[in-house]
Order: sequence, then C-alpha cells, then structure tokens
Amino acid sequence: MKKITLLSALIITLVTNLSALEDNNTTEQKVKLPKATMLKNSTVSYLDEPIEVESFGELFSEGKFYGRLRSNTFYFNWNAIDDSHDNTLISGLGGSVVYQSAIYNGFGFGAGLYYSHGFFNENVDNALSFKAGKDAFSRYSFLKTGNKNMAVLGQAYLQYAWWDDTSLKLGRQLVEGFYTKSNDTKMIPNTFDGLVFKTEDIPDSTLQLSYLARQKLRDHVEAHAVLMQGDCASDGCYDSLTDQDEIDAQEKIATLSENDDSAMHKGLTYTNLKAAGKPTDAPLITGDFHTSLASYSFDLDTSFYVVPELLSQVMVEGNYEFTVGDVRIIPGARYIKQFDNGAGAVGGASLSGDLNITNTRSYNDINSLESQMVAARLVFKINKYKLNLAYTYVLDEADLVTPWRGFPTSGYTRSMARYNWKANTKSYRAEFVRCTSTDGIYNDVYVQASVLYQDNDPDKTGLQHDNSLYYYLGLMQNIASLDNMQWRFRIGYQQFLNTDTRKLQLDGIAFSDDDLNNLDTRFEINYFF
Repeated sequence: MKKITLLSALIITLVTNLSALEDNNTTEQKVKLPKATMLKNSTVSYLDEPIEVESFGELFSEGKFYGRLRSNTFYFNWNAIDDSHDNTLISGLGGSVVYQSAIYNGFGFGAGLYYSHGFFNENVDNALSFKAGKDAFSRYSFLKTGNKNMAVLGQAYLQYAWWDDTSLKLGRQLVEGFYTKSNDTKMIPNTFDGLVFKTEDIPDSTLQLSYLARQKLRDHVEAHAVLMQGDCASDGCYDSLTDQDEIDAQEKIATLSENDDSAMHKGLTYTNLKAAGKPTDAPLITGDFHTSLASYSFDLDTSFYVVPELLSQVMVEGNYEFTVGDVRIIPGARYIKQFDNGAGAVGGASLSGDLNITNTRSYNDINSLESQMVAARLVFKINKYKLNLAYTYVLDEADLVTPWRGFPTSGYTRSMARYNWKANTKSYRAEFVRCTSTDGIYNDVYVQASVLYQDNDPDKTGLQHDNSLYYYLGLMQNIASLDNMQWRFRIGYQQFLNTDTRKLQLDGIAFSDDDLNNLDTRFEINYFF
C-alpha cells in the first residue's frame, strides 16, 4: 500500500506543479486542434472530418489520412508470486494509419492499418501470465511461431448516408454501443465484421442496429467467433501427441485462438457447442436507442443483444437531472435481464465453464444462465468537477456474459480491469473526476480517482476471496508545446480483506489475502498527425 500511496503522491505533486507553471506562462495560449484525438472514454475522435464533394474523383482526392504513433507500458506486481502469479513488465510500440474518403452522393469508405510490437523478455516472463499487457502482442501467434508483432487490417468498410443523419456501414469497423466497444486502451482497438445501421433523424433520439458476424479482439490478428472459445478440435492441435505436458500446452494455446476475452464464458467451447448441436459461428445482433426528453430533464437508454440459440440480454437505464444552486444532480438507475436461450445447458451458469461447480459452489441452477443486474447512482456536477456515488448488484442467479468490451457496470462501478458482474456480487464505488475539455483536447490535467468495494460470493465466483477494495487513479493531458501528443497514466491497487481470520488454499499452497494484493500500472503516449 505504501508503494501506491508514495507513487501517487509524487505524480500528483508533479502534475500540480506542471499545471501551475502552464497557467502562469500560457494562460492565454490556445492549443491548436489536431486532426484526431483520444477521448477520456478511450474512443478516437476525428476533429478534421472528411467533406462532401461533387465529383467521383474528389471522393479519393479529398479523403483524409489520420496517423498515430503509440507507446504503452504495463507493469503488474503481486505481493507474492508463484507458478500462477508472476510480476510482469511489457511495452508495446506501434501505431496506425486510417484513411477516410470524402462523401460523394452519400457514399464513402474507410480503412485502417494497425501495428504493434511487444517488448518483453520471454526468458523471464511467461506469455500466459500477462494481464493488461497481453494486448501489446498476440499471445496465440507468439506461442505458435514466436512472433511478437501484430500487423492487422483493423478497419475496412463501405458506407452510405441518406437524409441528414442516417447511415449504413458494411465491413470491418469500430462499433460503439452499450454491449460493443472499440475499448482502445491498449495498442489496437476491438473491431467487428458486419453491418451497422445508425440514425439521428428521430427527434432528440439516436437509434443503432448491428448485425456482427465476426469479432477481432485487440490481441488478435484474425477475426474470430463472437461467442465461442477455441479448443484443440477447432484449432487443429496435433492428434499424434502422447506427452501429457505437450498436450496440456497445446490445449492452453488453443483457448487463445477464438474469443478469449477476460469476460468470455469458458464453457462455450467449440467441442461443447458442437456436441449440443449449437452453432459455433453465431452472429451478434445488437440494438441501442437513446432519447432525451428535454422538457422533463430525463434521458432514457435501452439496449439489447442476441446471439441466436445461445443468449440474449436487455438493458434499460434512466437518468434524471435537476439543479440545486450551482450543482447539477443526476440520479440514475439501470436494469439488465439476461435470457438463457440454450447456452446454460452447454457451458453452465458460471463464466468458468465448470459444469461440476455444484460440488463446491452454490449456483441455484448450474445449467441456467438466466440472470439479472440492478444498479443505481447519484452524480453531482459543478463546473469542471464530478462526484459519482454508485451501486450494482448481480442477483444470486448466474454470471453475466458480455465479452465484447462493453461492460454491464460501466458508468456505475466499473473501474480499471474490475470484472464485477459475477453472480451474487455487490459493488460500491465513489468516483471523483476533474475534467475541463469540451473538444477532446485536455489542456489541463484530466483527473479520475475512485475507490471500489466489492462484496463477492467466493462459492460462486471461484475467485477464492470474499471482498476487496480497489483504489484507482487516472491522469491524462495533451502537451501544450506539442499539441498533437497526449499522455496517460493509470494505476490501480487491489487490497483483499479478512487477512487475520482466514487462509486461502491455492494449488495446494496456503496463501493469505495479502499475498494476492496487486498493483497494476500503465503509462501511454499517443501522437496524432
């Protein structure tokens, strides 16, 4: 705990001094807007957008290129290490070139090339032990061929727009919805292959419908199934292997070949789906509808997803705003209902995919993924400051399944890398934000700090702990003297509780809660041109 306190204090002191110096020397200085920037929610905003043209030739000549150089470094430290818990250090270096054509009679197209090279010592660090830093390279490619590079076509789409704000986009693209996100916090964004319809021509509303056939996670070179975990049967592991250690190693590698997201249901494997007569290439169908009832100061959001023959979910959220003096107060609530359309019988109620989980843990129905979540928050805003007090509860039924980088607890109790949507989990968070940007350029330091308390059910989650505290600090700023450059620093510390009353048993070795405490540190630089 001393490490994070000391480090955070030093960073805050440095940032405060830099901000004061900038205020004294460049009070009237305005930062020139770059062609693109990254917003606080990790989406790229194109500030210099393509124009509409009057000839087919200008469709190409008036298009725009957006370049980006990127560096991302990750350090993860456990209080105690063993075969399953390694301290790791890894950096990613790369960038992207995105082209967007001009718009001619409503038609346009775009493409994006992305590259990343992972820097780590393979003689020291086990590729399977990386946590946040795993997305700096493809673990699957590295374990298969030793390749630490990723060079991918991240975007390739055609689009057509009609009326004022209605469009249809076909191909590989970023899809920003409640259940799907680009989640561009590493080196390469999360993208999808499919069809997306979006309209803002409904008064005070936005509607988006998506049919997504394939997904390409951030650490994948090729697209893969949206809701299937790979195994030896899908990956073509060597059938002639007889050495058990080699067989086990190949099986671990095979799990990385399809959807290996941290929130993926590990029981929905190729073999299990085939045996149950379920599709292994089912699409993801999503819908998002937002409307603002200005006269009532009320915003309503509804979203859904459907993976045919497997799972579906519905989300409803409302936020009401009123003012008291200079303070804007926004109470909000969210409800999620998950419907089991056959996936529970295949993989079980737990994200772990352990169908024998009833031997040691107490799911009400191990063969059902029917579940619910409720959430509430109270947000206070005044000038550039925000305080968010929030609560979420995943009911004592089944784990929520959303492995497309959209998080059920986002905006409520979602902190960096905290997956608090397992059955019978209650989460409480207090978040403070200082933000002065209105255009995505953070001249002053953006500050986000939070404390999250999670009350878990270890009999459900398999995490082998009851509860924990998670402390988070995130800082971000565009450098005034180099206006296209932005730096980010994020740090989180997880503290497990009840250390004086209980011992844990992991792989036959006794551990205390303190041994599992961990520090997650990330530093990122983006240069847009």
